[in-house]
Amino acid sequence: QVQLVESGGGLVQAGGSLRLSCAASGSISSINAMGWHRQAPGKQRELVTAISSGGSTKYAESVKGRFTISRDNAKNTVYLQMNSLKPEDTAVYYCAAGIWFLSPVWNYWGQGTQVTVSS
Repeated sequence: QVQLVESGGGLVQAGGSLRLSCAASGSISSINAMGWHRQAPGKQRELVTAISSGGSTKYAESVKGRFTISRDNAKNTVYLQMNSLKPEDTAVYYCAAGIWFLSPVWNYWGQGTQVTVSS
């Protein structure tokens, strides 16, 4: 099992920045990818960004150029730097961990952290 603990959500004005953190513990050797998903009210959960242990990344088109994912392998922690935030970025953000072979498969989820962007 892998446990994921998120932190860093909150309320920010449009154009502002936030950084989310997700610390993984447990059977770290069973995963090779971590990522962030988000779910806005009334919408499906969507992948925001992901990073593999080798450093490969992928981003949703809506966040490219504004969000950056990074990881500290020594701390088993992944970060999401969110800049130029928009009201449409408002959602609960979930950290996820899993296996990335041809595409990521997510086996573990954090509890979620609320990000609210005011206009």
